[in-house]
Amino acid sequence: MLYMVVEKFKPGAAVELYRRATTQGRMLPDGLAYVASWVDLKFNTCFQLMETDNENLFDEWIRHWQDLAEFEIVAVRTSAEAFEVIAPRL
Repeated sequence: MLYMVVEKFKPGAAVELYRRATTQGRMLPDGLAYVASWVDLKFNTCFQLMETDNENLFDEWIRHWQDLAEFEIVAVRTSAEAFEVIAPRL
């Protein structure tokens, strides 16, 4: 299952987020996979695409970062998958 993680950086936390990621890595538990990410131009929000079969793994991962950001986890599907689901109703 794919998830879009909307990570809102706390004020002034961007440098420390990148520092921690550089020194400690993403700190992902086994079974939670990073796919790709995008960061807004003001370093306020990071949009991360992740994959897992166990949504509960996000709790463990977020504990490493919750002092620097707030998180919203949204289950998503690809556009192709969405089309397959909706096609019978067209």
